[in-house]
Parts: sequence; C-alpha cells; structure tokens
Amino acid sequence: MSSINLSAFTENASRLGARIQETLSERTRDLALTRSVASSYFDVPEDKVKNVRKQLDSSSDREKLDGIKTLIALISKGRDVSEFFPDVVKNVASQNLEIRKLVYIYLLRYAESEPDLALLSINSFQKDLTDSNPLIRAMALRVLSGIKVPLIGNIVVLAIKKCAADVSPYVRKAAALAMIKCYNMDPSHLSSLIPILSGLLKDKSPLAIGSVALAFQAICPTRLDLLHQNYRRLCRMLVDADEWGQVDLLDLLARYARTMLPKPERIDDMDQDMKLLLECAEPSFMSRNPSVVLAVTRLFHYLAPPSERHKYVDPLLRLLPRSKEIERIVLSYLVVLSHDSPSLFAPLHARFYVRATNIYSTKRDKIRILLNLATAENYQPLTREFMAYADDSDDRFVSDAIHALGRCARLVPQSMPDCVIALMSCISKNSSDAALSASVVVLKSLIQSKLPSRNSVASSTISPSHGTLEVIAKLAGKIEQIKHPSARACVLWLVGQYASSDGIQSNGIPGIVEWAPDVLRRTVKTFSSEAPIVKLQVITLATKLHLLAGEHDILSRLIRYTFSLARYDLNYDVRDRARMLGSLLTGIFPTAVNGSSERSGDAIGTEGVGGVVLRREQVMLVLFEGKQGVVETESWSDEHNLLGSLETVLGRSMGLDSARRLPDWLEEGTEPSLRDNEDDEINVSPFTPAAVRSMTAPGHFSNMTPVVLTPRTASPLGPAANQPGKGGWEDLDAFYGSESAESGSDEDDDDSEGEEDSEVEPNDSERREGIGEDGGDLDDNGYHLQEVDPGQ
Repeated sequence: MSSINLSAFTENASRLGARIQETLSERTRDLALTRSVASSYFDVPEDKVKNVRKQLDSSSDREKLDGIKTLIALISKGRDVSEFFPDVVKNVASQNLEIRKLVYIYLLRYAESEPDLALLSINSFQKDLTDSNPLIRAMALRVLSGIKVPLIGNIVVLAIKKCAADVSPYVRKAAALAMIKCYNMDPSHLSSLIPILSGLLKDKSPLAIGSVALAFQAICPTRLDLLHQNYRRLCRMLVDADEWGQVDLLDLLARYARTMLPKPERIDDMDQDMKLLLECAEPSFMSRNPSVVLAVTRLFHYLAPPSERHKYVDPLLRLLPRSKEIERIVLSYLVVLSHDSPSLFAPLHARFYVRATNIYSTKRDKIRILLNLATAENYQPLTREFMAYADDSDDRFVSDAIHALGRCARLVPQSMPDCVIALMSCISKNSSDAALSASVVVLKSLIQSKLPSRNSVASSTISPSHGTLEVIAKLAGKIEQIKHPSARACVLWLVGQYASSDGIQSNGIPGIVEWAPDVLRRTVKTFSSEAPIVKLQVITLATKLHLLAGEHDILSRLIRYTFSLARYDLNYDVRDRARMLGSLLTGIFPTAVNGSSERSGDAIGTEGVGGVVLRREQVMLVLFEGKQGVVETESWSDEHNLLGSLETVLGRSMGLDSARRLPDWLEEGTEPSLRDNEDDEINVSPFTPAAVRSMTAPGHFSNMTPVVLTPRTASPLGPAANQPGKGGWEDLDAFYGSESAESGSDEDDDDSEGEEDSEVEPNDSERREGIGEDGGDLDDNGYHLQEVDPGQ
C-alpha cells in the first residue's frame, strides 16, 4: 500500500513540475530573459511561416502577437511577406496595444506597395487619430500618409492639420514629416500645407522643431519670409533640439542668414541677428553627434567672419579617432577647410600623417591636406613623409605620394632641391614600377616648368649635381628599366627636348649630347612592341636629333629606319605622325626620310609636294617651342568643393548643381524689424547671456533716470570706530580675548544695540509705506532713493 502511494506521489510531483515549467515559460516569453527566446523569431522554419496566417486569424491575442512578431522578424531579414497583408490589416483595430503597434509597423512597410488593401482600413486610421495614446495617433498618421493614393490627399491634409494642433510634441513631429509625404504624393496641396507649416514654425517644443525645419526645406525652401518672426526663437531653441533636428535647423538658419542678413566682415560690426545665430550655434561644437559638429562647422565656415573660424579646429580634430567612417567624412571637410584657411591647421600638420591602417581614400585625403599645409617652415618633414609613403605596397598610394613631391616643389620653391633629390633617389634605387614611372612623370613636369632650359647645366634653384642635363642623363640610362608607357614617353620627350650640346663639351656627334643617339637606338630595337604613345615620341626624337645634328651617315640611316617602321605601323596615329614629320624634314634634308629624292610619287618626296616648305629655324620653332607651360594635374575649384555635398566626399564633380550650395550674400540685408516678435521679448529670461549683453550694452540706460542710494544715518557697513559705543577694528585674537569680558555685559550691549538700531533703521510704518522722514522713497534696507539729473 505504501509503495502504491509513493509511486502516485512521484508521478503527481513530476506532472506538477512539468506544469510549473510550462507556465513559467509561457509567462516569461515576452520578457526575453534568454537569448533563445529573443532569437527564436529570426530562426523560423518554413512550416512555422505557413502557420502565421492561422495565428493571425486566431482569437487569442497571444497567438496574434506571436504571428505578427514572426512577420516583423522576417521583414528585418529582408524577406518579402506582403502575401500576409490582408490578414494583418484585419487586426488593425485590435484592442491590444502591442498588436496595434506591430500592425502599424507592418503597414508602414507595405502600404505603398498595397495601396488598395490599405484603403480598406482607412476608417480605422482616422479613428486612431483620436486615440488617447500619442504613439498610436502618430503611427496612424504615418500609415495614412504612407498610402500613396492621390484620391485620399484631402483626407491626409485634414489629418495633418488635426495632428499639427495636437498637445503631444511627438504627434506634431509626425505631422511635420507627414507633410513631406503628402507634398511628394501630390504637389497641388502646397497651398493647404503652407498655413499648417506656418503654425508649426511657431512650435515651442524642441522635439518637433527639427522635423518642422526638414519639412520646410522639402516643401517650400524659397519661402524664407515665413521665418522672419520665428528666426530669433529658432536660434535660441537650437541648443535644446534633438541631434538630427539640430542638423536640419542649422541648414535652414544658414540659408536664411545668407539670404536675409548682411555679410559680416569683422566681429565688431556684425549684425546682431547674425551674432545671435553664431552664439546659439557655438555650444553645438561640444555635441557627441559628428553630424551636428559638421553642420556647425559648415555654418561657421560660410557665415562667420575669418576671425571666428578657429573655433571649429579642435572639434573637428576630436572626431578623427572616433571611427574609420567618421574619419573619412571629417577628412573630406578638412581638405576644403585647409585649402581655404591653411593657417589654422598648419601648426597641426603632424595630426594628418598617414597611418598604415588607413584605407586608400583616407590616405589620399591626408596627402591633400598636407599639401595644403605645406609652407617654407614645414616642407622638410613633409618631404620626408612623402618619401616614406613611396615604399607603400599600394601602387595608387605610391603614385599619389610621388606626385605630392612634385606639387610640393611647385607650391614651395624652397623645397625644389629636396624634392628633386627625393625623386632621383626613387629612380636610382630598385623601386617598384609604380614609383619609378610616377617619379619620371613628375620629374618631366618639374623640368618643363621649373628647371633651367636645355642649354643649362645648373641653376640657382637646383644644385649643380642635379642640373637639367644630369637629371635627364640619369633618366636616359634607366630607359630599359622603365616599363610604363607614359613614363617611357616622358623620358623620350626630355631626351629630344634637351639633346642640344650648344656650349657643352661632347665627344659624340656634333650638335647633340653623346647619350641621345643611344637612347634612339635602344627604343628603335623594340619599336614594334612599344605602345602607340611611345612610338610617337620615338619618331619625334628622331626628327629632333636630325635637326640638331644635321647630315650624319650613321644617324641618318637610323632615322630612315625609324621612319620606315612608322610608315607601315598598324596604328594610324603613328603613320600620320611619321608622314607629318617627314614632310617637315623634306625641305631641309631631301634624302633624310627616303634616302633619295627621285620618288616623286611618294607623299613625302621632294617632287609633287604642295604647300610651303619650311626653313630649319621654322621647323625648330615648331618642334622645340610648340608647348608653352604645363597643365597642373590637380586643381582646386570652390564650385566642386562644397561642404556637406557628395562631391566633397568623392573628390570629384558629379556634374549637377548641388542642393547644398548656399545662396550668395546680399549687398544689404533685410530690415531687422521684420524679425521683431513680442513673444520672443516676453520669453527672454533676464539672466540669459543675450539679455545680460543687452542690459550692459552702451546706451541701454540712456532713457532711464539714475537712482542713487544714500543712507539716512552713518553707514552700518563703515568702521566700528565711527559708531558711538563701539571700538575700532579688532583682530581674531583680540576678539576671542575679549569674549569673556563681553559676556558679562550682554544686557547693556543689547540695550545699546537696540537704541542704535532704532536710530539706523526706519520704523515699521516707514518701512511699510516706503516713505522716509523727508518724504523720499526708501528701499528695503532703509536707504533713500533719490533721482539725479542726468545732466549733472
């Protein structure tokens, strides 16, 4: 009998434990105490997805909630669950608040793709606009404005008008955002939306004002006249708005200031409304949101006078270590700022050195910033940095670093010798192909623009060991190691341009330097395998050498062989160049190209050729002096470097006029009285900085009668020696020494003090009435208030 009872008790206990465990799991499901419960909605098998429709049709709120949560999880994973739209819409009027919230989230996602089905529940949305929960009212308006059907445009406008006057700032914020959707759906409602927007501009809630600014720029960005009486209040609300609201509000106020306020030249004569905007925006430099800091920087850069621009230096540098993404955007701003105001960042150039962990776009922007900050004082460390970057593994970055050396030499003339030495070292050592080719291209550009002419060995800018011909001779010796077509073409152009031996001792062919013919010989051997750009320079080199050296047996045969190869080349540009240069040489050296002048039928023979035959001096002018100046490989333009635009981040023009471009300054701003508002004057606290400055401004008390406080009797704050019955000033030791003696005469002192007080202080009736014995007014301490003539 005992064994039966024990087995029954054990069975009942196990069943009770299982029931308790099931109940506990059911009750704590929504609490998400463990990761498995929270992640179960994201790991949904296909059979459970098929049961979602049954769950949504169930009479249990828990089943409906489970089903809609499954759909929301699938939406977050990018899966299309629009097939459940009819089943979800049926639960839009559920009494369960959690279900209604999730239904609205679902409808926001698919209302645009299923507008007809969404219209079936439009009555429920309108009913929810009067719900007691502001979250439900806001979400109902969001869904209603998300149904992009022009037929319900008037209903949406009425809903926006109702929510714009809601007591909850969250609902008013949703109304401002709904205006954008309504305008995009049907721009004809603009006339109805502008009065609503004008009312929202007067909103005193910092939560809603940012969305109102966004709606203004999306609907009517040119109606800046609506901001006149709200401008000063918006400036004061700037610091209290939410982070993203501050960004939109700063952009709006910047557009207004550039359109309506005069341009500030100095901080002393700045317009008061402009000064108010800058003072209210300056605290936002301490924001933790990088977008806010960048927005304030943009405002100060385009609106503040140059003396105030130093305020955005430290906030921008503070953002650099935050993350790689933030650093990328901040550096794009710094590229523009360092170009416009290099003196602000020049002492901090070490903050922009490239790190090994930086991505290529970050490295490129840092090189641009360092070039903007290059001066005669800091070019030496910058040159060393660029040389260190030339050993990087990224060929694009190596090329940028070497081109930076050439640009530094052009920007800072004092750095020319160091840059040339650095470029020659890149060519001398076993550098990569990218470094070698980039060094040749940069040296060619420097030689063409800065270095001395082809007849000079040295100059005052470049040391004698690195004269023009010595640099070119070293490049010519490396012609077989230089593989890049553009670099090889640059070397050939330099050899031909500076091949003259006038005034120079040469042991080779008279008229040209001794190493020039050998360069032609080497390149002619590989002519058929060269790139077209190299072939063009080989033909040009042969023509220049023939002009400088004249008739020479070996050189002439080499030149004829070069032209014969070019005449039958597959590239038509090469053939045309050979025909043109051969025609130029025909008038000077009849047998230079063909070896004989008897072939009158040839296009480049001496017979049967029409046109004018040029003299040697004219051909020299065409070939040697044809190019004037050097085109910069990198140029800056303010129209393509606009803070806050995609052009600035990408570093190139997008071909479109940016919407971030601020309007031009007016010669004279609008009348300041347009921005006067009685509500702003009433709401200004007397202890705000603006109020204190206005109270202490010169002339503030000019229309007020001065008031002087004079005591009725001897001043109670004066020395005790001036009062009857009191001694002079005592130090602390004397005070404690006389404490025992004074304790015995407390009653006498009290009597004397009472008599003295009665002489100094007015009686109760006088204090109550505020009138002295002589008829003058008294303050709380018994002082007379006397009016003084301002003219005295």
